[in-house]
Amino acid sequence: MPDQTTSETRAPGSPAHEPGNRGGSAGGARGVSRRALLGTAGATGLALGATGAAVGYASAPAGAAPLTSVGAGRAMFHGKHQPGITEGLQARGHLVAFDLAAGAGRKEAAALLRRWSATAGRLMAGEAAPHGDTGVARDAGPSSLTITFGFGRSFFGRTGLEKQRPTALDPLPDFSSDRLDRARSDGDLWVQIGADDALVAFNALRAIQKDAGHAVRVRWQMNGFNRTPGATAHPMTARNLMGQIDGTRNPKPADADFDRRIFVPASAEPAWMANGSYAVVRRIRMLLDDWEALSLSAQEAVIGRRKDTGAPLSGGDETTPMDLEKTDAKGEPAVPINAHARITRPDRNGGAAMLRRPFSYHDGIDQDGTPDAGLLFICWQADPLRGFVPVQRKLDRGDALSRFIRHEASGLFAVPGGAAEGEYVGQRLLEG
Repeated sequence: MPDQTTSETRAPGSPAHEPGNRGGSAGGARGVSRRALLGTAGATGLALGATGAAVGYASAPAGAAPLTSVGAGRAMFHGKHQPGITEGLQARGHLVAFDLAAGAGRKEAAALLRRWSATAGRLMAGEAAPHGDTGVARDAGPSSLTITFGFGRSFFGRTGLEKQRPTALDPLPDFSSDRLDRARSDGDLWVQIGADDALVAFNALRAIQKDAGHAVRVRWQMNGFNRTPGATAHPMTARNLMGQIDGTRNPKPADADFDRRIFVPASAEPAWMANGSYAVVRRIRMLLDDWEALSLSAQEAVIGRRKDTGAPLSGGDETTPMDLEKTDAKGEPAVPINAHARITRPDRNGGAAMLRRPFSYHDGIDQDGTPDAGLLFICWQADPLRGFVPVQRKLDRGDALSRFIRHEASGLFAVPGGAAEGEYVGQRLLEG
């Protein structure tokens, strides 16, 4: 798990103390439609004070109950890039992959992406799904819902679009920590759903599944979670299920080279991938019983950072650059040679970087009492052969963390740029 990820309560690179980034207000929202609630939230333009109390309700329509800050957050479906890439971590996530049904091809895929895009646009705006909405999220606002669509390598052969398949979708190499279940890997189509409310996220998953009809069948589906925005005293980097602060060195949109590293340039080939990105998805099981048997100092040596603050073992705070030359009283490196944080540094990997936006997962307890838990690792980059692959190869050669994790599923997906108003995701590929 490379030492990069986003803050759980804000988009990468946004100011560290802006609790109003996802929208803000307080109060109940019972018995009011999602459309009415969204209109209320948009009308107020609220900001949160230092105590978290909302102010500025004078402009709320009479008789309408304002949304809380979590419910009012809204991401945009239409835009240069698809949603669900640069937004902050979301409290609930669903990942689902589909394979085209027998006899389904390019025409059916285009109709499906058209339906999915229409549904995503409505749900992300806080409105009901266009077809058979179940009412599960009736009382909630958008809750920062994002829905993202991607294409797997196998999609192109099944739709007669082999000439449009990017070389960046070439299969990932094998790694020593791989114990991959092929039935839970890859897929023709991939959908990522994230929201700050579990019911909103589930409603989106159900709507996407119902829209699929007979054109595709589910290949695999996974559920994840993160800390709920506002659960900490101030915005901070997320923790994973090992208890470690995870993501201090994630690229930020404010970085001068962020777009170059994360998004495909407009001039690249194939043209339909302009402003898109590539998602590597890995289900990484954490061997928590073995990990938790370690002492605190041993855990910190494996990672190379303090568990409480995330500061490097060479000193300072979470954001202090790691001093790889510093030694301890015994003359040993303060940050061990095989420490995870040392190995994953971009300056130790030819500048390789990726935007990590994961979810934790817990799928129950095995019969022997072992928790089936870990990380749904999702990373974004303009080219996985220059992002994920070199870092993972380096980890493969001696990462101290490798003893405590197991890669159990894998996927690589081409995620095209965002759809403009009146377009659907993937239209330039499917109608080009």
